[in-house]
Amino acid sequence: MKRTVRLGTLCGEIRPCEVFAHVGCDHGHCSQSDLENGLCKRCYISDISRASLQKAEKLLSAYIESGTVQSFCCAGLEKVPRDADEVLIAGMGGEEMIAILREGYLPERLVLQPMKNTPKVRAFLLENGYAIVRDYLFYDGKFYDVVCAERRGDVRKYDERALQFGYDNLHSPSQDFLMYLRTEAEKCRARLAGGGAAAVRERLQLLTEVADEAQRNI
Repeated sequence: MKRTVRLGTLCGEIRPCEVFAHVGCDHGHCSQSDLENGLCKRCYISDISRASLQKAEKLLSAYIESGTVQSFCCAGLEKVPRDADEVLIAGMGGEEMIAILREGYLPERLVLQPMKNTPKVRAFLLENGYAIVRDYLFYDGKFYDVVCAERRGDVRKYDERALQFGYDNLHSPSQDFLMYLRTEAEKCRARLAGGGAAAVRERLQLLTEVADEAQRNI
């Protein structure tokens, strides 16, 4: 199995469950890892791309033949049975993820890796009765967010800053998150050097404050 930091991080967030579903399964590596490690009894894979789904079906062919895996060529959760208790959605925009969940169903546990609009994802989860139990950033050639949420869990208080940057990034910051803040601050300074607007100055001030807060929480 092709192993990257991103793939390893996502697989590491999957918890034992009865039925696991991977939406936008691409090559099927996360589902393969889940099955090989005995983290689920059954698995659903779905992708809107027939070509991508066929790659996953080839990888998981033995599991499909045994009836352990079922595959669905569809948008999001459209055709995926509603008994999945853990769902992984990764590699797409946050607004697209929200639409998938609104048009599909809300499982007991979610592992989400939005490529953008992560604050909207956090707000949606909190508004729909989820406790966000893991919420952090990591680096693998670029910066990625991971948000894990459960129907049953200790609800952590999210203020505006936590919604924007992620609870764990603020309260137990990693070196990847500190690097992200430095990178974003450098972008702001470059824009200001070129005559950037007041909004850029405000963004830089916010990043500086968040960096100071994160350093205090290391």
